Amino acid sequence: MKAFVVDKYNKKGILRLAEMPEPKLQDSDVLIEIHAAAVNLLDSKVKTGEFRLLLPYSRPFILGHDVAGTVVRVGPKVRKFKPGDDVYSRPRDGRIGAFAEFIAIDEADVALKPKNLSMEEAASIPLVGLTAWQALFERANLRKGQKVFIQAGSGGVGTFAIQLAKHLGASVATTASAASAELVKGLGADVVVDYRKDDFEKILSGYDVVLNSQDAKTLEKSLDVLKPGGKLVSISGPPDPDFAREKGLNVVLRIVLRLLSRAIRSKARRRGVSFSFLFMWAQGDQLSKITSLIESGAIRPVIDRVFPFEATNEALAYVETGRAKGKVVIKVR
Repeated sequence: MKAFVVDKYNKKGILRLAEMPEPKLQDSDVLIEIHAAAVNLLDSKVKTGEFRLLLPYSRPFILGHDVAGTVVRVGPKVRKFKPGDDVYSRPRDGRIGAFAEFIAIDEADVALKPKNLSMEEAASIPLVGLTAWQALFERANLRKGQKVFIQAGSGGVGTFAIQLAKHLGASVATTASAASAELVKGLGADVVVDYRKDDFEKILSGYDVVLNSQDAKTLEKSLDVLKPGGKLVSISGPPDPDFAREKGLNVVLRIVLRLLSRAIRSKARRRGVSFSFLFMWAQGDQLSKITSLIESGAIRPVIDRVFPFEATNEALAYVETGRAKGKVVIKVR
């Protein structure tokens, strides 16, 4: 099969289009013929080796964390799916490979595709949908009537998180450029701060939850937005000791991550708020719940561009510019 692979970690390198063997099917796997894949900033970070200590892949490996397609074969222990099912997934870490014609994924990471979405639309959902779900619903326990500040509202995670927060009954503030203000308001944002001319920490206050996706300086400023007892959830770091324990990292890495997050954890404690780092995980059952929200019309995908499969490197480069509104998708077939 054709696939785009990482040969070596390189910030300026591109993916190589290669002929790779069709994935081997394990007992609990489904083999998916890929119709579409989405591109995430995570792909760029994995490609450059930024996460190689946490996600050690043997090169060459196929990149890609979001997939939609049709089941063509199932392992002997598979019970949820059958050949012909249209599905979507964020394959678990260690088994990624969406930039290809086929992928084998554990059935626990897979869900039936929303019936009202195209393959390209469905491929845009899993990673950002699960990130928003796990951050707002599970980690922050966001409830009706609470106030949440979601950074970068026009980005992939932001466009989904705003809609999910509104579905949960929260009041939503976000940051966006003036050009993206109408987009995020249309998704449900109640307050839009123009990050190019205003400081959000001087405008927002008394919030229950902040979903941080930006740099360390923005993370620290986010503390000023929260009320006592509030929750700061970051998907852009720094990783904290709880994450190290969850991943079963060695003692050295645990110490490193404790030191990296010590400053923000200490500042959060002094403010009477909590800090946690979230690195989303594959979860088919959660994705099925997201499917229900999409089919009910509560959440819709937001896609910036669709690239042909052969232009996968161009799609990745476009995501790396940071200018995409919503998701960037690759049409494989």
